Amino acid sequence: MLHTKIPQIEEIIEEAINQASLSEEPQFISIVNQIEYTDSIAFLDRARNVDKHRLFWQSADEKFTLAGVGSTKKILSSSSYRFNEIEAVWNELQKKASVYDILHEKGTGLVTIGGFSFDTEQSNDSPWENFPDSQMTIPMYLLTNKGSQSFLTTNILIFKEDHKQQIVHQILNDHEQLLFGEREELNLPIRVNREDLRSVDWKKTVEDATEDIKDKALEKVVLAREVRVKFRQDVELAAVIQKLCETQMNSYVFAIESGGDYFVGATPERLAKVDNQKLVSTCLAGTVQRGHYPEQDRQLGDALLNDPKNRQEHEFVVQMIREAVEACCFNVEIPDEPVVYPLRNLQHLYTPVTATLEKGYTLLDVVARLHPTPAIGGLPQQKSVDYIRKNEQLNRGWYAGPLGWFDGKNNGEFAVAIRSALIQKNEASLFAGCGVVEDSDPEAEFEETGVKLKPMLSVLGGY
Repeated sequence: MLHTKIPQIEEIIEEAINQASLSEEPQFISIVNQIEYTDSIAFLDRARNVDKHRLFWQSADEKFTLAGVGSTKKILSSSSYRFNEIEAVWNELQKKASVYDILHEKGTGLVTIGGFSFDTEQSNDSPWENFPDSQMTIPMYLLTNKGSQSFLTTNILIFKEDHKQQIVHQILNDHEQLLFGEREELNLPIRVNREDLRSVDWKKTVEDATEDIKDKALEKVVLAREVRVKFRQDVELAAVIQKLCETQMNSYVFAIESGGDYFVGATPERLAKVDNQKLVSTCLAGTVQRGHYPEQDRQLGDALLNDPKNRQEHEFVVQMIREAVEACCFNVEIPDEPVVYPLRNLQHLYTPVTATLEKGYTLLDVVARLHPTPAIGGLPQQKSVDYIRKNEQLNRGWYAGPLGWFDGKNNGEFAVAIRSALIQKNEASLFAGCGVVEDSDPEAEFEETGVKLKPMLSVLGGY
């Protein structure tokens, strides 16, 4: 049961209505309560009967999960200064909000969850019509799970004409549904069709890119392709997220529901995390599949560590992230050599980065400097983005963009939205890319993207 008693909520709402009348401005209130442990997938599933804007984030390296429902405030931007604009709106909102929180736990209270498109100059047309260029959402209700503890945040915008009892009644009804409501059995989708879009054209684009790289037009470019799949019935969001959490334990599992569409994924690639001014970033580039047995697995990993193309690709990422982090941090530590990072289906070259964030800088400052990394864009940064915009065979939308969360206590984390799918009722677009350098082989790169598609395909109707 909730630890907060009903009169306390009534008093908070009444005070906010009075303040809204006096100031002639709506009042943003945030109420945090510790509750009995609540399963995040169950919360996400029950939320479909409360609001059609659901959000989910599960960390890859700690027992930390966010599940949000509803939208008390959306922070939007479509300009090239989108990170700064969203930061400015967020800071102003924090100044005016009334937060009722005696617990001060990470990821509670004022928390915003969302993401950014890969490229601001690429239009958000098909299939991304329901996803603005940049959208960070403060959910109406947020379940935060840390280990075995659960916290429920309620965020409400109060207007002077609001009726206290009506709002309190709505909040309590929503709490009851989200925490104790009836559920139906979750079913994974049954796939009936798969189409690799423009696969021949894509291989030709890779071939052309290798020639352009040889001609010194750029050093490296990451080219992505799209697979379109269709299902027998509309996809259930909670079923997909549950399966991803069960099968992709070393990945960040995420979901953003917008306009009836779901952008979901299980990405291994952290962009940046800030916790008490401590920054952690990740260099993840260079890929090979897992072996069928331990000795083959080890051999594949050793071959990855000693492969010149993959090592070069990885070093590009390391040097770029080093420069970006050193611009706003001190005590920067980066190992000299990468290690192999195993996932369920893949192995990657991995180098961790740790640092301390300089005073005055925020997580979004770091994200703005890092995006896009050479692992998802290329080098030089702007030339590779221009090349992708001109030559790639798809509209990336939020694919390979920064996606994550941050709170009012300067904590937060963003990952790179790869290993992902845009689900639209009974259809979905899946995306995967590869780093192209001068000696890349189009057929080999096509096969690599096929391996990268497996985590999502295995959940969305099998291989």
